[in-house]
Amino acid sequence: MTDQLMNDALLIGDAAELRALPGTGAGPRAVVMTMGALHEGHATLIREARKAAGEAGQVVVTVFVNPLQFGPDEDLDRYPRTLEADLALAREAGADAVFAPSVAEVYPGGEPEVRVTAGAMGERLEGAHRPGHFDGVLTVVAKLLHLTAPDVALFGQKDAQQLALIRRMARDINFPVEIVGVPTVREGDNLALSSRNRYLSDADRASALELSRALLTGKAAAPRGPAAVRRAARAVLDAAATAEPPVVLDYLALVDPADFTEVPDDHTGEAVLAVAAKVGTTRLIDNIVLDLAPEERS
Repeated sequence: MTDQLMNDALLIGDAAELRALPGTGAGPRAVVMTMGALHEGHATLIREARKAAGEAGQVVVTVFVNPLQFGPDEDLDRYPRTLEADLALAREAGADAVFAPSVAEVYPGGEPEVRVTAGAMGERLEGAHRPGHFDGVLTVVAKLLHLTAPDVALFGQKDAQQLALIRRMARDINFPVEIVGVPTVREGDNLALSSRNRYLSDADRASALELSRALLTGKAAAPRGPAAVRRAARAVLDAAATAEPPVVLDYLALVDPADFTEVPDDHTGEAVLAVAAKVGTTRLIDNIVLDLAPEERS
Protein backbone atom coordinates (compact mmCIF):
# COMPACT_ATOMS: atom_id res chain seq x y z
CA MET A 1 0.00 0.00 0.00
CA THR A 2 1.02 3.58 -0.39
CA ASP A 3 3.07 5.13 2.38
CA GLN A 4 1.28 8.44 1.89
CA LEU A 5 -0.99 9.14 4.81
CA MET A 6 -2.75 12.43 5.38
CA ASN A 7 -4.64 13.05 8.60
CA ASP A 8 -5.22 9.27 8.95
CA ALA A 9 -7.11 9.02 5.62
CA LEU A 10 -5.21 6.58 3.42
CA LEU A 11 -4.69 7.74 -0.16
CA ILE A 12 -4.90 4.93 -2.70
CA GLY A 13 -4.03 5.46 -6.34
CA ASP A 14 -4.50 2.15 -8.12
CA ALA A 15 -6.83 -0.81 -8.19
CA ALA A 16 -4.25 -3.29 -6.86
CA GLU A 17 -3.82 -1.21 -3.71
CA LEU A 18 -7.56 -0.96 -3.35
CA ARG A 19 -7.98 -4.74 -3.62
CA ALA A 20 -5.26 -5.18 -1.00
CA LEU A 21 -6.94 -2.75 1.40
CA PRO A 22 -7.86 -4.80 4.46
CA GLY A 23 -11.26 -4.50 6.04
CA THR A 24 -11.54 -2.81 9.42
CA GLY A 25 -13.62 -5.56 10.95
CA ALA A 26 -16.79 -7.49 10.39
CA GLY A 27 -18.88 -4.57 9.18
CA PRO A 28 -19.88 -3.57 5.65
CA ARG A 29 -18.03 -1.34 3.22
CA ALA A 30 -19.78 1.92 2.31
CA VAL A 31 -18.62 3.93 -0.70
CA VAL A 32 -19.16 7.57 -1.64
CA MET A 33 -18.28 8.40 -5.26
CA THR A 34 -17.19 11.97 -6.02
CA MET A 35 -15.36 14.04 -8.61
CA GLY A 36 -13.48 15.86 -5.86
CA ALA A 37 -13.72 19.54 -4.94
CA LEU A 38 -15.43 18.25 -1.82
CA HIS A 39 -17.79 20.45 0.20
CA GLU A 40 -20.25 20.05 3.06
CA GLY A 41 -22.66 18.15 0.82
CA HIS A 42 -20.00 15.48 0.28
CA ALA A 43 -19.15 15.55 3.98
CA THR A 44 -22.79 14.76 4.74
CA LEU A 45 -22.63 11.78 2.37
CA ILE A 46 -19.45 10.54 4.06
CA ARG A 47 -20.99 10.91 7.53
CA GLU A 48 -24.04 8.96 6.37
CA ALA A 49 -21.70 6.33 4.93
CA ARG A 50 -19.99 6.10 8.30
CA LYS A 51 -23.37 5.46 9.94
CA ALA A 52 -24.17 2.80 7.35
CA ALA A 53 -20.82 1.06 7.80
CA GLY A 54 -20.73 1.37 11.56
CA GLU A 55 -17.55 1.38 13.58
CA ALA A 56 -16.70 -2.16 12.45
CA GLY A 57 -17.14 -1.32 8.78
CA GLN A 58 -15.18 0.71 6.28
CA VAL A 59 -15.83 3.95 4.37
CA VAL A 60 -14.12 4.51 1.02
CA VAL A 61 -14.43 7.80 -0.86
CA THR A 62 -13.58 7.85 -4.55
CA VAL A 63 -12.21 11.02 -6.17
CA PHE A 64 -12.17 10.85 -9.96
CA VAL A 65 -12.97 13.52 -12.54
CA ASN A 66 -14.59 11.33 -15.17
CA PRO A 67 -13.91 12.57 -18.72
CA LEU A 68 -16.67 10.40 -20.21
CA GLN A 69 -19.44 12.48 -18.66
CA PHE A 70 -18.24 15.85 -20.00
CA GLY A 71 -19.45 17.08 -23.37
CA PRO A 72 -17.17 18.83 -25.88
CA ASP A 73 -18.22 22.30 -24.71
CA GLU A 74 -18.25 21.52 -20.98
CA ASP A 75 -15.79 22.37 -18.23
CA LEU A 76 -13.57 19.26 -17.88
CA ASP A 77 -10.33 21.26 -17.82
CA ARG A 78 -11.90 23.94 -15.64
CA TYR A 79 -13.29 21.49 -13.10
CA PRO A 80 -11.49 22.09 -9.78
CA ARG A 81 -8.93 19.57 -8.55
CA THR A 82 -8.32 19.98 -4.81
CA LEU A 83 -7.04 16.58 -3.67
CA GLU A 84 -5.16 17.75 -0.56
CA ALA A 85 -8.23 19.56 0.79
CA ASP A 86 -10.42 16.63 -0.26
CA LEU A 87 -8.33 14.23 1.80
CA ALA A 88 -8.60 16.45 4.87
CA LEU A 89 -12.38 16.79 4.51
CA ALA A 90 -12.84 13.06 3.92
CA ARG A 91 -10.82 12.20 7.01
CA GLU A 92 -12.69 14.71 9.14
CA ALA A 93 -16.06 13.32 7.97
CA GLY A 94 -15.09 9.74 8.80
CA ALA A 95 -13.55 8.13 5.71
CA ASP A 96 -11.03 5.33 6.13
CA ALA A 97 -9.57 5.62 2.63
CA VAL A 98 -9.69 7.82 -0.47
CA PHE A 99 -9.36 6.09 -3.84
CA ALA A 100 -8.08 8.70 -6.32
CA PRO A 101 -7.09 6.85 -9.49
CA SER A 102 -5.69 8.35 -12.68
CA VAL A 103 -7.61 8.33 -15.95
CA ALA A 104 -5.24 5.62 -17.19
CA GLU A 105 -6.06 3.50 -14.15
CA VAL A 106 -9.81 3.70 -14.69
CA TYR A 107 -9.64 3.48 -18.50
CA PRO A 108 -6.45 1.47 -19.14
CA GLY A 109 -7.22 0.97 -22.83
CA GLY A 110 -8.19 4.58 -23.43
CA GLU A 111 -11.82 5.56 -23.97
CA PRO A 112 -13.80 2.34 -23.59
CA GLU A 113 -15.49 0.80 -26.61
CA VAL A 114 -17.98 -1.00 -24.35
CA ARG A 115 -20.08 1.29 -22.15
CA VAL A 116 -23.22 1.18 -20.07
CA THR A 117 -26.12 2.76 -21.92
CA ALA A 118 -28.59 4.78 -19.89
CA GLY A 119 -31.54 4.04 -22.18
CA ALA A 120 -34.63 6.21 -22.59
CA MET A 121 -34.46 7.70 -19.08
CA GLY A 122 -30.95 8.89 -19.82
CA GLU A 123 -32.16 10.88 -22.83
CA ARG A 124 -34.60 13.02 -20.84
CA LEU A 125 -33.96 16.36 -19.06
CA GLU A 126 -30.23 16.38 -18.28
CA GLY A 127 -29.64 13.75 -20.95
CA ALA A 128 -31.40 15.83 -23.60
CA HIS A 129 -29.22 18.83 -22.80
CA ARG A 130 -26.04 16.77 -22.35
CA PRO A 131 -26.13 13.92 -24.89
CA GLY A 132 -24.14 10.90 -23.73
CA HIS A 133 -23.66 12.32 -20.24
CA PHE A 134 -25.45 9.55 -18.39
CA ASP A 135 -23.77 6.83 -20.44
CA GLY A 136 -20.49 8.23 -19.12
CA VAL A 137 -21.81 8.45 -15.57
CA LEU A 138 -23.15 4.90 -15.50
CA THR A 139 -20.01 3.49 -17.12
CA VAL A 140 -17.74 4.97 -14.47
CA VAL A 141 -20.11 4.11 -11.62
CA ALA A 142 -20.24 0.52 -12.82
CA LYS A 143 -16.44 0.38 -12.97
CA LEU A 144 -16.07 1.94 -9.52
CA LEU A 145 -18.65 -0.44 -8.05
CA HIS A 146 -16.57 -3.34 -9.38
CA LEU A 147 -13.31 -1.83 -8.13
CA THR A 148 -14.53 -0.83 -4.67
CA ALA A 149 -16.92 -3.77 -4.10
CA PRO A 150 -19.16 -1.97 -1.60
CA ASP A 151 -22.12 -3.30 0.33
CA VAL A 152 -23.74 0.12 0.15
CA ALA A 153 -23.11 3.15 -2.08
CA LEU A 154 -24.45 6.61 -1.22
CA PHE A 155 -25.39 9.35 -3.70
CA GLY A 156 -26.91 12.81 -3.28
CA GLN A 157 -30.55 13.54 -4.12
CA LYS A 158 -29.38 16.81 -5.71
CA ASP A 159 -28.50 14.76 -8.81
CA ALA A 160 -31.92 13.12 -8.75
CA GLN A 161 -31.94 11.81 -12.32
CA GLN A 162 -28.46 10.37 -11.87
CA LEU A 163 -29.56 8.67 -8.63
CA ALA A 164 -32.61 7.17 -10.36
CA LEU A 165 -30.45 5.85 -13.21
CA ILE A 166 -27.87 4.34 -10.86
CA ARG A 167 -30.65 2.58 -8.96
CA ARG A 168 -32.04 1.25 -12.23
CA MET A 169 -28.61 0.09 -13.39
CA ALA A 170 -27.95 -1.70 -10.10
CA ARG A 171 -31.30 -3.47 -10.45
CA ASP A 172 -31.05 -4.25 -14.16
CA ILE A 173 -27.47 -5.55 -14.05
CA ASN A 174 -27.79 -7.21 -10.63
CA PHE A 175 -25.10 -5.33 -8.75
CA PRO A 176 -24.99 -6.75 -5.21
CA VAL A 177 -25.09 -3.31 -3.61
CA GLU A 178 -27.65 -1.17 -1.83
CA ILE A 179 -27.99 2.28 -3.43
CA VAL A 180 -28.90 4.94 -0.86
CA GLY A 181 -30.02 8.49 -1.67
CA VAL A 182 -29.12 11.29 0.74
CA PRO A 183 -31.15 14.53 0.84
CA THR A 184 -29.71 17.65 -0.79
CA VAL A 185 -27.57 19.79 1.49
CA ARG A 186 -28.24 23.52 1.21
CA GLU A 187 -26.46 26.65 2.32
CA GLY A 188 -28.14 29.06 4.71
CA ASP A 189 -29.74 30.97 1.82
CA ASN A 190 -31.16 27.70 0.36
CA LEU A 191 -28.70 27.44 -2.54
CA ALA A 192 -27.99 23.75 -3.15
CA LEU A 193 -24.36 22.94 -2.41
CA SER A 194 -22.35 22.31 -5.56
CA SER A 195 -18.69 22.34 -6.52
CA ARG A 196 -19.69 24.79 -9.27
CA ASN A 197 -20.96 27.39 -6.76
CA ARG A 198 -17.38 28.65 -6.47
CA TYR A 199 -17.71 30.05 -9.99
CA LEU A 200 -20.62 32.35 -9.00
CA SER A 201 -20.01 36.05 -8.47
CA ASP A 202 -22.06 37.82 -5.81
CA ALA A 203 -24.49 38.99 -8.48
CA ASP A 204 -24.65 35.50 -10.01
CA ARG A 205 -25.42 34.01 -6.63
CA ALA A 206 -28.27 36.43 -6.00
CA SER A 207 -29.86 35.35 -9.28
CA ALA A 208 -29.13 31.66 -8.62
CA LEU A 209 -31.24 31.78 -5.46
CA GLU A 210 -34.30 32.04 -7.70
CA LEU A 211 -33.89 28.35 -8.55
CA SER A 212 -34.57 27.16 -5.01
CA ARG A 213 -37.25 29.82 -4.60
CA ALA A 214 -39.04 28.48 -7.68
CA LEU A 215 -38.90 24.95 -6.28
CA LEU A 216 -40.24 25.97 -2.89
CA THR A 217 -42.99 28.04 -4.52
CA GLY A 218 -43.93 25.04 -6.60
CA LYS A 219 -43.96 22.80 -3.54
CA ALA A 220 -46.31 25.20 -1.76
CA ALA A 221 -48.74 24.77 -4.66
CA ALA A 222 -48.66 20.94 -4.46
CA PRO A 223 -52.07 20.63 -2.74
CA ARG A 224 -53.63 22.14 -5.88
CA GLY A 225 -52.09 19.56 -8.19
CA PRO A 226 -49.39 19.27 -10.86
CA ALA A 227 -50.62 22.09 -13.11
CA ALA A 228 -50.57 24.52 -10.20
CA VAL A 229 -47.06 23.40 -9.24
CA ARG A 230 -45.78 24.05 -12.73
CA ARG A 231 -47.47 27.46 -12.99
CA ALA A 232 -46.17 28.64 -9.62
CA ALA A 233 -42.58 27.60 -10.25
CA ARG A 234 -42.62 28.93 -13.82
CA ALA A 235 -43.81 32.36 -12.65
CA VAL A 236 -40.74 32.70 -10.41
CA LEU A 237 -38.40 31.65 -13.20
CA ASP A 238 -40.05 33.91 -15.76
CA ALA A 239 -39.38 36.85 -13.45
CA ALA A 240 -35.81 35.63 -12.86
CA ALA A 241 -35.19 35.70 -16.60
CA THR A 242 -35.24 39.50 -16.39
CA ALA A 243 -32.81 39.70 -13.47
CA GLU A 244 -29.23 40.88 -13.82
CA PRO A 245 -27.60 38.57 -14.55
CA PRO A 246 -30.59 36.66 -15.95
CA VAL A 247 -31.49 33.09 -15.08
CA VAL A 248 -31.41 31.35 -18.46
CA LEU A 249 -33.66 28.32 -18.11
CA ASP A 250 -32.79 24.95 -19.65
CA TYR A 251 -35.80 23.13 -18.27
CA LEU A 252 -38.41 23.02 -15.54
CA ALA A 253 -40.07 19.62 -15.20
CA LEU A 254 -42.39 17.80 -12.82
CA VAL A 255 -41.56 14.13 -13.23
CA ASP A 256 -42.17 10.63 -11.98
CA PRO A 257 -39.13 9.69 -9.83
CA ALA A 258 -39.12 6.17 -11.27
CA ASP A 259 -38.45 7.10 -14.90
CA PHE A 260 -38.32 10.93 -15.11
CA THR A 261 -41.26 11.21 -17.48
CA GLU A 262 -43.55 14.23 -17.02
CA VAL A 263 -46.46 13.46 -14.70
CA PRO A 264 -50.00 14.11 -15.96
CA ASP A 265 -52.22 16.75 -14.39
CA ASP A 266 -54.16 14.09 -12.48
CA HIS A 267 -51.04 12.50 -10.99
CA THR A 268 -51.04 11.67 -7.27
CA GLY A 269 -48.22 10.51 -5.04
CA GLU A 270 -44.53 11.36 -5.21
CA ALA A 271 -43.05 13.57 -7.91
CA VAL A 272 -39.79 15.42 -8.48
CA LEU A 273 -39.80 19.09 -9.47
CA ALA A 274 -36.49 19.61 -11.29
CA VAL A 275 -34.85 22.69 -12.74
CA ALA A 276 -31.67 23.46 -14.68
CA ALA A 277 -30.47 26.91 -15.70
CA LYS A 278 -27.39 28.92 -16.48
CA VAL A 279 -26.46 31.95 -14.39
CA GLY A 280 -23.56 33.87 -15.89
CA THR A 281 -21.24 31.17 -17.19
CA THR A 282 -22.28 28.57 -14.62
CA ARG A 283 -24.91 25.89 -15.18
CA LEU A 284 -26.79 24.78 -12.08
CA ILE A 285 -29.33 22.07 -11.33
CA ASP A 286 -31.68 21.59 -8.39
CA ASN A 287 -34.79 19.63 -7.48
CA ILE A 288 -37.28 19.00 -4.74
CA VAL A 289 -39.47 15.99 -3.95
CA LEU A 290 -43.20 16.65 -3.71
CA ASP A 291 -46.12 14.64 -2.42
CA LEU A 292 -49.15 15.24 -4.61
CA ALA A 293 -51.80 13.86 -2.28
CA PRO A 294 -55.34 13.75 -3.77
CA GLU A 295 -57.13 14.37 -0.51
CA GLU A 296 -55.55 17.80 -0.14
CA ARG A 297 -56.91 19.22 -3.39
CA SER A 298 -59.86 21.54 -3.61
